[in-house]
Amino acid sequence: MTRLDISRHVLVSTHILLTKEEAEKVMKELGVTPDDLPKITTRDPMVKYLKAKRGDLIKLIRNSPTAGQSVSYRVVV
Repeated sequence: MTRLDISRHVLVSTHILLTKEEAEKVMKELGVTPDDLPKITTRDPMVKYLKAKRGDLIKLIRNSPTAGQSVSYRVVV
């Protein structure tokens, strides 16, 4: 049985699991704490796919024909 790779679906944004060092750097640059960022649950299919754990930071990159690329961050809760 072939498994579907959900990360390659056209409607799924690019999700990148950041290292602790990368996450700290991003939060320092943005001047935020994990509590200030939007949340994503451990039940999310991409969180499971990335094997992310509570407290991890995920970078989302969305492509748009009008806006180009949009970058946002989510904290796993």
